[in-house]
Order: sequence, then structure tokens, then C-alpha cells
Amino acid sequence: MQTPFGDRYDSTRQAWEDIWQRASVERELEAMQYARAQRTVALYTPYLPKDQVILEAGSGLSAAVITLRRMGFNVVGLDYAENALHISRRYDLTLPLLVGDVHALPHAANSLGAYLSFGVLEHFEHGMGPALAEAFRVLRPGGVLVLTIPYPNVIHRLVEWRRRRGGQSTLNDDSFYESTYTRERLCGAVEAAGFAVVRAVPTSHAFTLWGLGGLFRGAGYYQTSRAADALGGVLGVLLPWAFNFSTLVIARKP
Repeated sequence: MQTPFGDRYDSTRQAWEDIWQRASVERELEAMQYARAQRTVALYTPYLPKDQVILEAGSGLSAAVITLRRMGFNVVGLDYAENALHISRRYDLTLPLLVGDVHALPHAANSLGAYLSFGVLEHFEHGMGPALAEAFRVLRPGGVLVLTIPYPNVIHRLVEWRRRRGGQSTLNDDSFYESTYTRERLCGAVEAAGFAVVRAVPTSHAFTLWGLGGLFRGAGYYQTSRAADALGGVLGVLLPWAFNFSTLVIARKP
């Protein structure tokens, strides 16, 4: 069934169905153990409640759900790519997973302790406002919002400029929508939804270098090399908002 958000919304959902069909829970869990992922986890977990339900909206193959549940958090996964949830359930039948759309969550107002979204809201051509409004609705007062969103870093902007110069679309695939957000635009969208931003942190500098290929890529699944990790660490200190792959935003519902 077509959604009210248009053809590209539906084609992006189909693209995710295809992506997850080619992936595996084991590889996604392996990537969760990489140093860059662990640093991000360490940044936001101190803000998460252990006595309330936490939703990961757009959970994919449930690597974050599994990882955080192992840490003692009561995390439920939700995704509109139904096959990803079936694959996740084959890995662990006990996982609490829901088929659903982040624009119409199956939760009561003021019912959740935290809402997590890792690389999801940038895939909506209509913007993140409607999804953030729904996140605000389901979170209880004082509830925590955690987002990671791609940042238009130096390398991304260079690639985009070259594509424009060549008369190409700035999207790698016209059927799969993906955007980036500056810190100001991202925090503005979060605040416009009613949240109070607590932190906005540049992350994953090493993964920006991974995108260049060659000596920056390790042997594993989306694994960065030692060179990328070392140089990414330096860039994170010297040029934190020039080479970060993504921005982590932590916010609260007043």
C-alpha cells in the first residue's frame, strides 16, 4: 500500500527490505563491538532509564536492541521493513519486536522512557518533523530522545559537489532517499518538535575515512583500519565538526 509520503518513501522502504535480506544479525552485532560504535554507546547509555520501556524506532536487524538488552535495558524494536524483524526473530525468538511506522507508533501518549533512532530520520524526503512529533507524543515527560544523523562533512560535500558538476543527482540512488543535517539544522528540528537538546556530539570520524577506501578499510564488515581509527581520533580532537560522519543528539521532553 502506498503511503501519503510519496513514491520515494515507499521505494526507500523496499530498498531497506533488500538491504536487510543481504545482511545478517551476526555481522551487525560484530559492527556494534567496533571501537567507534562502543564510543557512541558509551555517550548515550548514561541517559537511558533501566526501569522504563525504551523504543528503538527503525531497529533493522536488532543489533542495538540485542546489545542494549544485554546491558540491562528494556528495549523494544520497531521497523517498517518486516523481513528484518523475521530475520532478527530467527536469531532470537524472545526479542520484543513490532512491525510499524515511525510516523504512527503503536504506543500510548506519555508511555515510553526513551526513544532511540540510529540513522533513520534522514531517509524521509518530507523531513524529520512528523517522526519527531510522534516521538514527542509517546515519550513521557522527562523522557530521553537519542538520534544519530549523518553530517555533511568535508568529504561528503566534495562528493556532492563533484556529482553536481557532472550533472548528476546528489543521491547515489534516486529510489533511495538519504540526506544529511548540519548541527544547527538538526538541533533546530529537534527543538521545533518541543524537545530540549542536552548534547550534540560529533561522532564516527574514522568511518568518514572508511568511505575513502584503501588503507582506511579493515577486513571486517564495515570495519575501519587502525590507520582510520588513529587518524579519526586526531580529527575528532582537531576538527570535530569537519570530518564527523554523524551527529549524536541527546534531548529530553520537558
